[in-house]
Amino acid sequence: MLSESDVALLTRWVLLATFALSAAFGAIVQRTDFCTMGAVADIVTMGSWTRMRQWALAAGVAMLGFAALSAGGWIRPADSLYGGPDWMWLSALVGGLLFGFGMVLASGCLSKNLVRAGAGNLKSLVALLVAALFAYITLRGVTAVLRVATVDRVFARFDGPATLGFLLQGISGWPLASALLLAAAGVGGIFIAWALLGRHFLNANNLLAGVGTGAVVVGMWWVAGHLGYVAENPATLEAVYLGSRSGRMEALSFTAPLAESIHWLMYYSDASLHLGMAVVSVVGVIAGACAHALLTRSFHWQGFRSTEDLANHLAGGALMGVGGVTALGCTVGEGLSGLSNLSLTAFAATASIIAGAVVALRYQAWRMEHLLQ
Repeated sequence: MLSESDVALLTRWVLLATFALSAAFGAIVQRTDFCTMGAVADIVTMGSWTRMRQWALAAGVAMLGFAALSAGGWIRPADSLYGGPDWMWLSALVGGLLFGFGMVLASGCLSKNLVRAGAGNLKSLVALLVAALFAYITLRGVTAVLRVATVDRVFARFDGPATLGFLLQGISGWPLASALLLAAAGVGGIFIAWALLGRHFLNANNLLAGVGTGAVVVGMWWVAGHLGYVAENPATLEAVYLGSRSGRMEALSFTAPLAESIHWLMYYSDASLHLGMAVVSVVGVIAGACAHALLTRSFHWQGFRSTEDLANHLAGGALMGVGGVTALGCTVGEGLSGLSNLSLTAFAATASIIAGAVVALRYQAWRMEHLLQ
């Protein structure tokens, strides 16, 4: 059994690995312009599917990687944050719509705004602060009470994890890890094939965006679920995932971690408060994007163009904070980490986020036409 000093040392390694992977994520996004909101906007405004193929490739790689880790015995899929038995379909749909609409108003999702903030965008910093505030309120405050009393009451409960892997396990009778691997090969394989078969898609930038971000998600699962797993914590004599705020195996996500970052900064002097993967991942993305921007001399300060621009970012940040918590994740939390588990809630949330973004883009186009008349 590990000693308490061994656990403390291992926790530091988990946090260092988390910082390195999240910094790599920030640098990749800064380098390639990987962006889910941008992908939807490209389709709606220009008919270009290139960035959506980047996202599909990343999701497919994350699915196959998570399933491979599970099949190899490195992680326990049922212990994942997305491995609960409840399919929170209404929360996912309502929260996804709010988040998708908000990310268009804020010119990008939370991960993209973290990257832009690291490159000197003050508009993104404001949107992130508002998103963090409203995420905290929706986790523990006024909108949390409303969320729990309404959409969170509607769900479908399964006998095991609410994932495609579990559904296949029920049909086939195979072990969960094997069923998950087959399901991931089917769904993830389709995602990857669709991405790679795109005309003119095969170039270094697109492959780095898709394979790179997907690999970071897989790496985070390994860090959280293998490196950070202790079968018997000497302090409690129970299994523990080091650095986890939820007590379960976690990967990249940015809505609740933003709220956790604000909480950590405000209550830093509280001796019972411990630095975790959530806060480190937020700092890591900003640091990685900042380092890349400085090295490539693309760092520059950017502010608001008008009062309307400020209002849009304030509203967008608020909607992302409320929507991200309600949907149990953002475009990365649900759209990559959740989908890598083949979570039913993640599929519903991702589809709803895209729908919300389309509605917002249509609204912006209508408003522009109205102003020009």
